[in-house]
Amino acid sequence: MRENKKKPNPIDVHVGGRIRLRRNMLGMSQEKLGEALGITFQQIQKYEKGTNRVGASRLQAISSILNAPVSFFFEGAPGQEEGSPATGMAEEASANYVVDFLNTGEGMQLNRAFVRIQDPKVRRKVIDLVKALASEEEDSSS
Repeated sequence: MRENKKKPNPIDVHVGGRIRLRRNMLGMSQEKLGEALGITFQQIQKYEKGTNRVGASRLQAISSILNAPVSFFFEGAPGQEEGSPATGMAEEASANYVVDFLNTGEGMQLNRAFVRIQDPKVRRKVIDLVKALASEEEDSSS
């Protein structure tokens, strides 16, 4: 039995992941994005998985609907040359960590709630609280 399935291009997977990230950041469903583009939510799923490549005109429309520059969807894409290879790898790992976090339900909830806090002093206290809780957890597991 021969396997004819092509693996998605890593850039297509990355762009799809960034579409998903931005859509989730805005709290928009796949169905709603699909409606705005005149396509089905299944097509959005295929874009987000990288199974189907997003064409230039479609990406421009997605960029407009999600209120993000087209360049947003390529930030941190594999093969980008920024600075030295070591710096690029560290930045990419850092960016992937953030994207992975924001792709979780908890990450999105925390991000949305945090962004709504207007007072910088309160934001600072929230950060201090989270750091304290994380160090407590670290201490108890050691």
